[in-house]
Amino acid sequence: MDHVLEPSVEMTLNNEIDYKGDWHSRFFKNDNPIILELGCGKGEYAVGLARKYPNQNFIAVDIKGNRIYIGAKEAEEEGLNNIFFLRTKIDFIDYYFEEKEVDEIWLTFSDPQPNKPNKRLTSKTFIDRYRKILKPGGIIHLKTDSDLLFASTEIEIKEHNYNCLFTTWDLYGDLDKLPQASQDILKIKTHYEELFTKRGSQIKYCKFTVN
Repeated sequence: MDHVLEPSVEMTLNNEIDYKGDWHSRFFKNDNPIILELGCGKGEYAVGLARKYPNQNFIAVDIKGNRIYIGAKEAEEEGLNNIFFLRTKIDFIDYYFEEKEVDEIWLTFSDPQPNKPNKRLTSKTFIDRYRKILKPGGIIHLKTDSDLLFASTEIEIKEHNYNCLFTTWDLYGDLDKLPQASQDILKIKTHYEELFTKRGSQIKYCKFTVN
């Protein structure tokens, strides 16, 4: 598919990615904000955002090709021209974007990595990568069902003096505390969120900046 990129590990590590810094001009053909969904799974969140916000650009990132295919096919069938899919490990995210090229990052129902805290997508290891590519004041959003991931993220925010803009352990209970535009965004539900809420899980959400 034309809107799916699958760079090899060799190309990545050899710095042979020729679209770094060129997302606006080469792919989107505009200067609209770029928003990433990292660990996108089937891409439901990024596709949902692309539908709602045609004047913003979205890039959904995951390593699982069979998952990405579902969202990419849906975007193709709907004719969404403001979304791309990037198949790669999040570990390499700063190889694909230039400094200050990204406006926002969404982490939706990421693996909590109970035995590997440094592999959590809100660990300092990953935040340092995001900091390289985010514009000053660029927001990181975390939406999760995991108590472990959310608690560790709040600890990271405090320990490293990130700027917490909003945090709640009960998103849908506190939704009315947010502006209507934010409420509309946060009501988008992934396949995993649907499963988790049916099981009675409470959804947590926070947003913060790191530079």
